[in-house]
Order: sequence, then structure tokens, then C-alpha cells
Amino acid sequence: MSYDGLFAGVIAHELDRIVDGRAKIEKIHQPESDVLIVQMNTRQGRKRLLISAQAGGASVYLTERSFDNPPSAPPFCMLLRKHILGGRITEVRQPGTERVIEFSIDTVNEMGYTHTKRLVAEVMGKHSNIILIDAGTDKIVDCIKHVSIDVNRYRQLLPGLPYVPPPSQDKLDAWTAAKEDIAQRLTETDRPGPHAVMDAVSGIGPTLAEEIWLSGPPDSAAERILHVRDSLADPTAIRPEVYVNEKGDPQDVHVFPLRHVFPSERAMAFDHTGQALDYFYSNRLQSNRVFQRSESLRRRVQAVLDKLLLKKQRLLEELESARNSEPLRLKAELLTANLHAVTKGETTVSVLNYYDGTTAEIELDPRYSPSKNAQNYYKLYRKAQTAAREKQRQLNETERELKYAESILSSVALASDDETLAQIRAELAEGGYVRTKKRAKQKKQKPKPNRCLTAGGFDVYIGRSNTENDYLTFSLAGKNDLWFHAKDIPGSHVVLRTGGSEPRNEDILEAARLAAAHSKAADSDNVPVDYTQIRHVRKPAGAKPGMVIYDSQKTLYVTPERNK
Repeated sequence: MSYDGLFAGVIAHELDRIVDGRAKIEKIHQPESDVLIVQMNTRQGRKRLLISAQAGGASVYLTERSFDNPPSAPPFCMLLRKHILGGRITEVRQPGTERVIEFSIDTVNEMGYTHTKRLVAEVMGKHSNIILIDAGTDKIVDCIKHVSIDVNRYRQLLPGLPYVPPPSQDKLDAWTAAKEDIAQRLTETDRPGPHAVMDAVSGIGPTLAEEIWLSGPPDSAAERILHVRDSLADPTAIRPEVYVNEKGDPQDVHVFPLRHVFPSERAMAFDHTGQALDYFYSNRLQSNRVFQRSESLRRRVQAVLDKLLLKKQRLLEELESARNSEPLRLKAELLTANLHAVTKGETTVSVLNYYDGTTAEIELDPRYSPSKNAQNYYKLYRKAQTAAREKQRQLNETERELKYAESILSSVALASDDETLAQIRAELAEGGYVRTKKRAKQKKQKPKPNRCLTAGGFDVYIGRSNTENDYLTFSLAGKNDLWFHAKDIPGSHVVLRTGGSEPRNEDILEAARLAAAHSKAADSDNVPVDYTQIRHVRKPAGAKPGMVIYDSQKTLYVTPERNK
């Protein structure tokens, strides 16, 4: 993302105009470990300021997005509430062209005296941070990420230490540099192309440097740099754009048009920088975050699945051993029939096998009588039979657990938001498959299965987790609605609400394609999908969430459709 020094400067100037020297801080929240939401009351109404120190999404801007806050505020959030809640933001500034935005905040202390704090947002990739500084002493009150001497010898960020700004670079300031100085620097740099622009002037990131270099001949690069600066200095000329790839996924965002880097047909224009950044982050970084979190959950579920597979293999071996108990019964019978021919103290005896006419060798325990040896063989036989029944029961239970774990794994793979992952994690914790930290009890949210419409106007609901599958099938759906599921393949329950009407074949096929798309076979062709009325779907007693049996079904073979 191209949140460079010039981008940060545009944001700082925009915020300073909105703050207008008097914005009051009304609320402070910390929805994530490295994200702050500050609600402030300005002359233009209430605004929500987002300050992020995330490695892949560090930024500062006015947001319209909503965030879920944790049950209890993190320590850094509580500290900010203590020091600056109720204070007034008097100024927003950018030091030079650094990717740093400073907020000057006037607060009133316990004695009634005005005291100034500075909230500094350093937007520098993995080195991003949010720091609260006492303006009187220039010492750090605290920061969202502590940086010790083990991490950085030049610059430590710890409570009580003097604040040291990021090291400056030997470059010209893009906001103030003269054309002649820029042209001179461009001729002095050793690196060609866009790198020359970045080496000469601070505040210009790689993408903007590429845009400047590609938009004209090298000898007029200084003029184009000034053109970019003048355009960004005029608030009325700023037109933020998000650039997407062929699939429509956001690739970049900037406040200056990057028409020589990205084709114009891939540019999405927005009225305000906050809207552009909201779109960019909600569509790109959200999916990255969901992927990271789902990967962690997937590994946990995969570990459970691997353990169950090992358990199944061991049970199969033990069951095979227990089932091979017929020789024990035969020895007991033959020994009982030949008690007269056996003397106590013998270790083996040869007797006639009257089933096939061969001679059978039977091992004996010399401590026991012949009849006692026969009883011991009967006892071993009965024990093996009991073990076989128990192993079979355990094997059946393990196979049910395997099917459930595979369904969970499929749900994790199909999860597209944090809410779904939270549902799956809660389901696993309730089943005892994973451990979770003890937290304050939260009110259970009503399941919200995905919903879409068929071409014929029928509602189709898709469960995102096993918990939602149960709710969808046994609470939301009516008896005459149609239920779909990929045949013998882990996947979501899909319900087509008929509303008493008869759906067309096209509607049924559309619902079947969605069921195939939300299954483990989403990337396959010609996927078998069963469908039946809800009245024919039942949940066995004691079954895990999402596990059902059904009858009176029909089967369709469809290609998954993932565009809904």
C-alpha cells in the first residue's frame, strides 16, 4: 500500500482542518491489539478517527467502519482514557515529510491546570507505533508497542524515556524543496528510474515514484514532482482512488492518480480519503486477517483430525486381533472333548480335530488341570469377543468424530469473516477440542446464515458453521422447504425457502450449485448433491452439531457456483 509521506501529509492537513483547534475527545476504544478508535466532537459533527499500527495496514484516517470492542479495554486504552479522554485536539501536524502524524491535546489535570500531551502515530510498516508523550517533559508516557534496546539500539520506546523521533534521511523535503534543488539531486543519485526520485526527495513511496517516472521524460522529473506536490497541497484537487486487479481485489490506494502504473479501468474513485481507505482495508486486509486467523484454527483442527486418524488405525488393528479368536474356542472344545487323554503337568497335547480330521497341537499350563486349561481357553475366547464388540463401538464413535472434524475443517476453509471463525472456535471449545482463555460471559448472538436469491426470487440460506447448520435446518427452515448437501462430502447445509410455492428446476439447480460451492468439493466438477424436504432430515440423539441423517432424497450432479 502507498501510504507514503505525502499521503500522510494530506491526511494530517485534512484532520487539522476538521479539528479546527477545538475537537473534543469523547470516546477511546481499542478493538484490536494495535488499532485505536478515537471519537471526537468537531464543528462538522462527531467523527471517528482510526489509528492503526498494524504491520500490514498502518494508517491514520477518519473511518466510517464499525468495530467490535473487547469485553474489557486493554491496558493501553485504559491509559489513554486516563490521560486524554475529555481533552481537546488543538493541532494535527506532520513533521517534515515523515510518515508520522502528531496530535497536540490539551487536558486538565487534577489541580485544574491545562496540560498538553502529544499522541504520535508512526506509520512505518512493521515499525509502526502509537506513542503518548508528555509535551512538558518530552518523555514517553506509554506506547502501544514497547521497543527495548535489544530490538533497537538507536531508539528505545519505553515509558519514562525521552522521545526520540525516527532518524532523518539525507533527502529533500517534498513539501518545501525548490525545483532547482530537486533537479540537482536527481542528477547526483546513482540509482536509475523511480529509485532516483525516492533517493532525491523524501515522502515519495515506490508506487508514486514509479508514477512520476513513467509520466514523462527523465529531464522533466523535477517539474512532475512539483506538480504532484502542488496537487496534493490543494484540498479541492485531491481525488483518492483504489486500484483493483482482474478479480476486483484491491491492490493499492493513493490520493494522487496512478494512471501510468494502473490502467484507468481498474481505478475506483472516492470522494474522501477515509472512504477510499475504508474500502481498501475492509476488502483487502480483512481477507488477509481472516486467512491468518483461519490458518491458525485450521492447524488446530488438522491436529485433532490427525489424532483421530491414528486412533482409528490403532482400533482397526486391535479389532482385527480381537476378531481372530476362533482358534481359542476350537482349542477349548477339543481339549474338553479329550480330557481323558490329558495328564496334569503336560505342556502340550496332540488331539484329533474332528472338524477337518487333522491333528491339533494345544499348549497347556502345567500348573492347572486339563479341565482348568479348557476353561481358561473359553475365558480368553469370551474376553476377545467382548473386546471385539467394544473396539467396534469405539471405532464407530471415532468415525463419527472424524466426520465431524472433517466438517469443521471444511467450515474453516470456507470461512470469510471473523464472526464465522469465532462461531467455529466457540463450537470447538464447547466440544472440548480446543482450549480457550476464560473470558467474561457474553450474550450469545443469534445465528445469521448467508442469504441470497435465486433467479426465480426464492430465498436460499447457507450455514457458515455447524452451529448455524443446526439452526438453519431445525429452527429457521419450514417442513416443506428444500434441504441441500453435497453427497458424502463435508460442507454447509443449504436451504431453499419455498414459501408454499413450487420452485422451478432452475432454482433447484442454483441451490444445488451453491451447496457444492460451500463444500470440500468446491474446486471440483460434477459434484453430487442430495436434496430433500426438511421433513425428511433428522438429527440422531447425541449427534454432534451439524450431523444429520435424511431420506427420500434425490441426487443432482452440478458444477459449483461461487459468485454468490
